[in-house]
Amino acid sequence: MSVNYGSKRTVVGAHYGTRDFLAQRSTAVLMALYTVVLLVRFLTVGGPVGYEQWAGIFAPQWMKFLTLALFVALGWHAWIGVRDIWMDYVKSVGLRLSLQVATIVWLLGCVGWGIQVLWRL
Repeated sequence: MSVNYGSKRTVVGAHYGTRDFLAQRSTAVLMALYTVVLLVRFLTVGGPVGYEQWAGIFAPQWMKFLTLALFVALGWHAWIGVRDIWMDYVKSVGLRLSLQVATIVWLLGCVGWGIQVLWRL
């Protein structure tokens, strides 16, 4: 007789929980740190901020790299959250798959557009 409860319980499935929990928390920390860096850069510009000053904030290569990391982290963070919503509330497998594919395409498009805007500065 197999015991399937307590510490001897057989755990099956994709084990998304822990990995996704840690991914969302780590991307949230990265986004919070980026916000602090951006705020410091913004406050050190001084005076009224026009296009030239705003573009100057993102001109250094290290700031572009951090912003790229933010775009990727934001896309990953959003994907985990929206995917969980689709998995929890959309019962039709076909509709859920379609929504997930549309979400991936949309998020990749947003990240790509952000990269394009960033490297135009």
